[in-house]
Amino acid sequence: MADGDIKSEELGQIRIERPFYEDKQLRQDFCYEKPIKQNVAQKCSQEFRLSKFLVGVIPVVGWLPKYNWKNDLVKDIISGVTVAIMHIPQGMAYAMLGNVPAVVGIYMAFFPVLIYFILGTSRHNSMGTFSVACLMTGKAVLQYSDPGYFASSSIDTPSNSTEMEITGYSPIQVATAVTFIVSLFQVAMYVLRLGVISALLSETLVSGFTTGAAIHVLISQVKDLFGLNIPKSKGNFSNIYTIIAVFGELVNTNVAALVVSIVTITISAINNDHFKPLFAKVSPFPFPMELLAVVVGTVVSKYCYLEETYGVQTVGDIPVGLPDPTVPQFSLLPNLIVDGITISIVSYTINLSMALIFAQKLNYEVDANQELLAMGLSNVFGSFFSCMPVCASLSRSLIQQVVGGVSQLASIVSCLILLVILLWVGPFFEPLPRAVLAGVIVVALKGMLLQVLEFWKFWKLSKVDALVWMGTFLTVVLINIDIGLLCGVVLSLAAILFLSFKPHTCLLGHVPNTDFYLDIARYKAAKEVEGIKIFHYSGGINFATKSIFKSDLIRLIGINPQKEVVYRAKLAKYLGKADDQLHKSANLTGKLEKVQGKVNTKLRCLILDFSSVSHIDPSGVSMLKSVVENFTKLDIPVYIASCKEPVYEMLTKVYPDFVTKLGFRSFPTVYDAVHYSSELFLSSSNSTISTVRL
Repeated sequence: MADGDIKSEELGQIRIERPFYEDKQLRQDFCYEKPIKQNVAQKCSQEFRLSKFLVGVIPVVGWLPKYNWKNDLVKDIISGVTVAIMHIPQGMAYAMLGNVPAVVGIYMAFFPVLIYFILGTSRHNSMGTFSVACLMTGKAVLQYSDPGYFASSSIDTPSNSTEMEITGYSPIQVATAVTFIVSLFQVAMYVLRLGVISALLSETLVSGFTTGAAIHVLISQVKDLFGLNIPKSKGNFSNIYTIIAVFGELVNTNVAALVVSIVTITISAINNDHFKPLFAKVSPFPFPMELLAVVVGTVVSKYCYLEETYGVQTVGDIPVGLPDPTVPQFSLLPNLIVDGITISIVSYTINLSMALIFAQKLNYEVDANQELLAMGLSNVFGSFFSCMPVCASLSRSLIQQVVGGVSQLASIVSCLILLVILLWVGPFFEPLPRAVLAGVIVVALKGMLLQVLEFWKFWKLSKVDALVWMGTFLTVVLINIDIGLLCGVVLSLAAILFLSFKPHTCLLGHVPNTDFYLDIARYKAAKEVEGIKIFHYSGGINFATKSIFKSDLIRLIGINPQKEVVYRAKLAKYLGKADDQLHKSANLTGKLEKVQGKVNTKLRCLILDFSSVSHIDPSGVSMLKSVVENFTKLDIPVYIASCKEPVYEMLTKVYPDFVTKLGFRSFPTVYDAVHYSSELFLSSSNSTISTVRL
């Protein structure tokens, strides 16, 4: 017999003896007292300490003095070097998603990271570029940038550029304006303590949203994979327009670019699926295949003259040095409010999710609201230095942790290496084919694209969650990213509302020789107590669910008290006639028999199990009062069992005479209610109730 297969007779028995209680007596005997809410000002003054405030707002003040330089510094240096190597190809590739020059991706891995080092609470999040955030920023850049800037750079011109209004804004100006407004929203969320807002984005929604966004990224890279000169589509249904344009231009495929793409994707995929697991067995450091592909692609492009001879598009100009600080274009901010809200919530949710994963795995704390401040101020700083909104990358963060990174000092090491790239090495990558970066992006999308298989997991677990996933996914793919996110949030809230309108209700029965009262529809050993119906309700009772409570109660116990009153009135009327009249009138006799068949004489007591009732509002109390009154007219007492204190307080607050006038009683357990009921009519009934000695 397995360890867990212990027969019930082998277990010890518990015998508890206590007096019989009603809730009122229980409160008196055990000195019940409603908690008094502490004054907010007093609470703040008690909790405020300068040192605690500094550590809370500037976490580096708390952990850096305790840092173990001897044991952890080498680990962070190795981790920082490894992550810096990943930043180079990913930063350049994802910057192209944002429709800005490739060097912006390197800026994003340097400037905002310096602020996050000081303010962030996650030890392993690698801040910088992230495909979804960059893609969402690129949508705004494409919409509000002057098409003339695209024509004069390596970035593709958007479709219908000749019909577009000349705005005068460069892609960098739009991107930094997006970053600035994202930072404003994140800081505002921190001030309002809205870190909990990430709870609105459920696992189902995030999975469907990121999978749909991955499809967006993939479609956006098709033109670079095939070397096509296709203008970028903007607005709703852009994916559909892009696919139509791709099929129309396939005959003009640049063979050299296609070969470069195929080679990059093949080598990177083989490395990820086969060589990387083998390499991990002999070395804790991942083989930098993406960086190798970028370096080799650059060298081959330069010395084989791929751009001049075969027309392969390259990254283009990469400036040397750091960008000059520039104030964002504040005139753009009103136009970017929707984009700013969307990007700020998505990037924060992804960032916090990753932070919590590492914190749980490595047993340290992450402050959700402090992460908002860290991201907000990081983006404020980055917006002055040509950066798009930053977000943590799962792949880089995972590597930062796996290779032994202990703290955000690893990010500082990474920043120093990237500083060298920006000051001296950047121009080396100018001949890099865009097809190589597109290949790197496609391979990196594999994990997100495989999330499509999660739909079947959600379908098996919950059809409602599956519909949220599919609705979010299809809206993101077919219409647009921001509309898809809004649709996902609406569907999630609708799912919550729908489930709240489907509370669990059942009748409870007693398990002989125990104090258990279980669902008689699921537990065959549970038997209904004769003369007593025990109705269990799980959920809240409010203006929206009160009718559900009442209808389920009537359906399960088989008695409609209002109709029962009518039937009993008719029965009394017929019985009040003389016996000889009854016998003489066949019609009256038939009516009597018909009415007697409808009158329920078996139910003698109704018990409402409120152990799973989370709250009740005044509308719910009014409904409950009506139910109690109707059953009282039938001489059927109604008792409540296991009523939570807030629910009990609401009952007595709305109707202080609930107990005195209605004969309402409340008991701490179902057992107490059944015991009281059975004792009440035991002398006048051959009850077979099995009472348990507690």
